[in-house]
Amino acid sequence: MIPQDQTAIREVSITLPVRDDQLNSLQLGDAVFLNGMVFTGREGLYHMIFEKKAEPPIDIRTLGGATFHCSPAINESSPGIYHVPSVTATASFRFAKYMPEFLSRYNIHFVIGKGGMSSRVYKESFVPNRTIYLTTVGYGLGAIYGKGIVGVKDVAWKKELGLAQAIWVLEVNHFGPFMVECDARGNSLFEQGNDEINKKFLPLYEGLPIPALKRLGEVTSPAQEVV
Repeated sequence: MIPQDQTAIREVSITLPVRDDQLNSLQLGDAVFLNGMVFTGREGLYHMIFEKKAEPPIDIRTLGGATFHCSPAINESSPGIYHVPSVTATASFRFAKYMPEFLSRYNIHFVIGKGGMSSRVYKESFVPNRTIYLTTVGYGLGAIYGKGIVGVKDVAWKKELGLAQAIWVLEVNHFGPFMVECDARGNSLFEQGNDEINKKFLPLYEGLPIPALKRLGEVTSPAQEVV
């Protein structure tokens, strides 16, 4: 839960791999900056591991335990020499089904992405593996995040998946800010925000008549969907 007396966003700098006491101390809404190694992954990575049953040629278990759902803006200035001026997240919910096995198998303690995942995924997959979900902060910060990328340490499956889908191992310093969306106990910042909104929003429907006409498949309960 967000402390009631918290009047300013707390900034937390973490050097990977993260310590247990640091994981436990992170609170919803904290602004986190990472130092160390972060590896990227999106559709291509999960398809190779879980559909094609291929293990990455890089041992991602040893990289510090932080993965980023994204496609970096890669500039290859010369063969094997890369520059990453910008990086933006992709929606994490698309990879939720892989989380139980992925987090456990590769010792992941930070998942960075956009939009978060469901409370059920957090409780059933993140909590047992002591994993924190960090969300990017709004749009248009790709270049700000790029400033925290020192360089590319390694790349895997570039030939098989292409630049956008390959696994990129990024060396980062003061990489952020990322906001704690799910803490070590499975609490969700977005879920709490939605609950607060619904407390004020649902009463607006009280006393309104049910619409006489509606499209096929539409619901009229504001608790299920806004129509």
